[in-house]
Amino acid sequence: MSPIRIGTRKSKLALWQAEYVADLLQKAGMDTELIPLETKGDKILDVSIAKIGSKGVFTEEIEAALASGEMDIAVHSAKDMQSVLPEGFELIAFTEREYPGDVLVSRKKDASLSNTEIPLTVGTSSVRRVALLKHHFPHIKVVDMRGNLQTRIRKMDEGQCDALILAFAGVHRMGYDELIAEKLPLTLFIPPVGQGCIAIEAFTHLDPERRKKIRTALNHLPTETRLLAERAFLRRLEGGCSIPAFAFAELEGDSLCISAGIIDPMGEKLIHRKLEGENKNAEKMGHSLAGEILSAGGRSILDEIHRQKNI
Repeated sequence: MSPIRIGTRKSKLALWQAEYVADLLQKAGMDTELIPLETKGDKILDVSIAKIGSKGVFTEEIEAALASGEMDIAVHSAKDMQSVLPEGFELIAFTEREYPGDVLVSRKKDASLSNTEIPLTVGTSSVRRVALLKHHFPHIKVVDMRGNLQTRIRKMDEGQCDALILAFAGVHRMGYDELIAEKLPLTLFIPPVGQGCIAIEAFTHLDPERRKKIRTALNHLPTETRLLAERAFLRRLEGGCSIPAFAFAELEGDSLCISAGIIDPMGEKLIHRKLEGENKNAEKMGHSLAGEILSAGGRSILDEIHRQKNI
């Protein structure tokens, strides 16, 4: 069999993830080749993701290469994937999930979101994180911070902020664990859909036997079940990474619990619900929970977000 051609973004974290996937495929007896590409989200660093638009900001160029046959699969952070993929594309595997929560990263060892005695300026480009900070920690000053993980840490070291809020998975994979000042509680900072997981995307023309071998080598079924629930929630909200929505599913045996919601960008209105059921109903649960959130005021939050974007 010819080598599996793996598409990836060029950042250090993206390449780490692609190499991790390549290693799993090699252990399963397949040769691999990495094909790094630069995406719109990598090129535009002076505008927030919310303003660029969430659909395909980190995937568009890679998906074009998949469709053309230049690559067999693409490796993405699952949290960057839009809720509805373009026609002909599918996610064929999800790797085992890393701890999905957020962390506060700082050179200041006493840095803490809850300490109101010490002024703290926090950098983040996430609308979800900004809104949750405003809601739970209104004394914190927030500044916009774009760029890959290394760029953000450099900006912090230059004095543009005292601390950053980042996904634990990326910080850990890049070896910056010593900079973690605080693990943010999952009860307060519920992660975005898919955080901590690597998603494998393919186009429909991928050879079925090749697809089967790739999926067998890479897919972690418990993680996939959790992600199916979370992505179904986001799909009904018609959201992407620029929507301040969150969803986190947990598995215990055959039981699935999904905790999800949405918060308005100013942090004033937080809607949060939970649902428990059987893991075989993962997607139905995510869809149903999204309906609850929309009916409880989520629809008006989304309408206002879309209205502001169109102004």
